[in-house]
Amino acid sequence: MRWILVGIAALFLAAFLVVPLVAVFAQALREGAGVYLAALSEPAARAAVTLTLIVAAIAVPVNVLYGLAAAWAVSKFSFPGRHALMTLIDLPFSVSPVVAGMLFVLLFGARGFFGPYLSEHGIKIIFALPGIVLATIFVTSPIIARELIPLMQSQGSEEEEAALTLGASGWRTFLHVSLPKVRWALLYGTLLCTARAMGEFGAVSVVSGHIRGRTMTLPLHVEVLYNEYRTTAAFAAASVLTLVAVFTLAVPFLVERRSRPLV
Repeated sequence: MRWILVGIAALFLAAFLVVPLVAVFAQALREGAGVYLAALSEPAARAAVTLTLIVAAIAVPVNVLYGLAAAWAVSKFSFPGRHALMTLIDLPFSVSPVVAGMLFVLLFGARGFFGPYLSEHGIKIIFALPGIVLATIFVTSPIIARELIPLMQSQGSEEEEAALTLGASGWRTFLHVSLPKVRWALLYGTLLCTARAMGEFGAVSVVSGHIRGRTMTLPLHVEVLYNEYRTTAAFAAASVLTLVAVFTLAVPFLVERRSRPLV
């Protein structure tokens, strides 16, 4: 029975993970390395990669701070509305990214709730970088918190209470007691959040406006190339996102393995 279950898991991974990954790189390199590199060096491709990195560089630190604060509040304190807060933390998981993008358009679009005020003061959110960042932050906000909350709850608060009893300040307790205990979960959640932020499509597609060279992230660039029947260029851009996903899976394993003490 054990080997049957292992075989089923291996077949599932091969069919739904390994084969698609191989297909992406096979299609990207089908016409040679020169065509592959040329597709990635196009001005539109470079602009898409740059925008994707900028969005991730803004969204991920915000979500790290938010995830730590939310996990700390939920797992270390008991207060009225705690369960409601946990529900709100998980809310972006239950809302479709496309619906989330539409909500931002209804709020910050030209005819949205805040639209007239923003237009009057020359502030542009929708079809610009701020809207893409806001949509990405919303979609990825629960990831780090959900990695930290179960671990913090299982660890309890005894060590923090002991540190406070011995005279440590709140920040000192957090930095030297709480944070080291959750460093692996924080690292894993940060990497997952980064991969999700760079690969987000639905919400960003609604708020970006698909302006080539200005508001198109890498996933949107892949879609446009594929719709233009530039299959090799589309798979070349998709291979960059694939490498990010593989890197996300490999880094926690390698770091944890190197940090293990030798027996």
